[in-house]
Amino acid sequence: MQTVRSAVLIDVPQAAVIWLVLLAVVGVTVAALVVVRPGRRRLDVASRIREAAMPGRLEEAEEERERRRYAQEVAVAAERAGTTAQRRRTEWLAAQEAVEAAWQAYQEAEEDVRRLTAAAAMPLPRTARTPAEYADRERFLHRTAMEAYRRQELSVEQLGDAFAYRNGWDPRRHPVEQELFLRRAVRDNLLARHEAAREQEQAAWRAAELAVAAAGSLRAEAFAATEPAPATESSLLPGSDTAEFPVTVRESTPPARGAAAVPVY
Repeated sequence: MQTVRSAVLIDVPQAAVIWLVLLAVVGVTVAALVVVRPGRRRLDVASRIREAAMPGRLEEAEEERERRRYAQEVAVAAERAGTTAQRRRTEWLAAQEAVEAAWQAYQEAEEDVRRLTAAAAMPLPRTARTPAEYADRERFLHRTAMEAYRRQELSVEQLGDAFAYRNGWDPRRHPVEQELFLRRAVRDNLLARHEAAREQEQAAWRAAELAVAAAGSLRAEAFAATEPAPATESSLLPGSDTAEFPVTVRESTPPARGAAAVPVY
């Protein structure tokens, strides 16, 4: 009995030491888990947020199809806008030629007025003021006014005034005076036609300029649609305050006036 008790008493310190070692190992393990677990939990949360924010494969494929469809539509619109810009430029060049032609016609009419003014300043030949003479002067007025109208030098309103003897038209005047009055009327009509042609040219230039700007904008939009901006993962991580978005700045410089003001598309 004494032997058994002594054996048990001898083993008790060894068992206590073993239990203390086991308790220390468990304590260290628990402490390590407590220290490491929050960091791993934060990483798991960040990865879950990133996976939830990033689109799936089906969504990415759908977005890619939509992007290609939009790029094709914008490319077609840009091509049509380029055709429109070319047509507007052709119209503007034609309007420029019309302005130059109207100005040349006005210059010639002004030269005729100067020549006839110098001729009218000289003494006019005297003619018998008989009914036959006045009838000849009236026929001369009608004939010269009709010829000028057929040459598109007089407007319809001016021709009506000539036949109705309004606004200065007088069949009793000498043929030289009638010719001078007719040339002045032609000059005034051609000047008004030149002003109208110049206004049309300016309107055609503005339309061509806008068409070129629209075509350029659509071309830039079509080019940008083929290169989407990649999504950055740093903007999706927790702790980032703001997400960066690409901003495209387009600069448009108005073309200078002249024969090459509107570029060819």
